[in-house]
Amino acid sequence: MDVIPAIDLLEGRCVRLYQGDYDRSQVFSDNPADVAKQWVDQGATRLHIVDLDGAKAGKVVNLGAIEAIAQAVSVPIEIGGGLRDRTSVQQVFNLGIQWAILGTVAVEQPQLVQQLCQEFPEQIIIGIDARNGRVATRGWLETSEVLATQLAIQMQELGAAAIIYTDIHRDGTLIGPNLEALRELAAVISIPIIASGGVSSVTDLLSLLALEHQGVSGVIVGRALYTGDILLKEALRAIGPGRIQDIPPNLDFSTFA
Repeated sequence: MDVIPAIDLLEGRCVRLYQGDYDRSQVFSDNPADVAKQWVDQGATRLHIVDLDGAKAGKVVNLGAIEAIAQAVSVPIEIGGGLRDRTSVQQVFNLGIQWAILGTVAVEQPQLVQQLCQEFPEQIIIGIDARNGRVATRGWLETSEVLATQLAIQMQELGAAAIIYTDIHRDGTLIGPNLEALRELAAVISIPIIASGGVSSVTDLLSLLALEHQGVSGVIVGRALYTGDILLKEALRAIGPGRIQDIPPNLDFSTFA
């Protein structure tokens, strides 16, 4: 299972939000490219970037920081936030970004999603950010009446490469992932699912590993990496390639606890 460090960009800096609240941000670095190199040096094979300013503005805002990250590392990068037209998607692909994450337009312009999936096969990921099972849009500032499971089924039919599922109530909280919601999602689609939100420990990662056979192929980790609650190298040893197969039965006394 992929362990994907998150780099959230706000005004050119690396931050973390609490439950998606822009007024509750914590700055972790003024140099996101250095942060990206740090995660790759520790073994990350993929990075997750969110342009928080772009999500609010509806267009790519932190282009300079994104380009600096793309030039600083050689691993594949996925990016979301403000990608609501073809021009924006092409803009990030021109920087060498591997995957574009579409969120708001998946709800508001499904025909655009279909066009982009056809033009850029296997490069369009759908970000489904949910509150109580319903999809939030426009930088999590609005909540629609669309059910996350319904949107996932529709996006799979349109050609999406994968789904990133974020439980907003858990994002940035370190209270653990929403396993039940992930199971419900995995039951209705066959494309890969990447979990996001609430991961606080290696124990949480191991709980997600139990869903790998259902299609949960990766997990995005944010705040826990920045606070040191999770060490990336230990996370990779636990659930990444070449993971430890014999998990200690009592995690309270394991080397990961």
